Amino acid sequence: MPQRVNRLPVVFYATSAGREPVREWLKELDRDDRREIGSDVLAVQQGWPLGLPLCRSLGNGLWEVRSSLPGGRIARVIFAFDDGTIVLLNGFIKKTRKTPPAEIDLALKRLKEMTS
Repeated sequence: MPQRVNRLPVVFYATSAGREPVREWLKELDRDDRREIGSDVLAVQQGWPLGLPLCRSLGNGLWEVRSSLPGGRIARVIFAFDDGTIVLLNGFIKKTRKTPPAEIDLALKRLKEMTS
């Protein structure tokens, strides 16, 4: 009988108005992109702790899931942990080699809102 894999729970960050920006961003992507990102998030859920090339620490309690999409595009989902739960804070398609500071700042802002 196959062994059941323990998964860390994953939730979407929600604003005080109940919006879930990462879920909304994912819904805007095409099916293949969503599938690739979802598969990578699932790998983090099932295999934590993971490192490069799939996952990397950004500091300040933030981590990123690094997804390679069709057409050579690159997506990032920034997350943090809250009491053993993965909280997806921000998601974006990379347009430059370096992760834009504004994307990290937005994730940090959401993390602070979540923990205050």
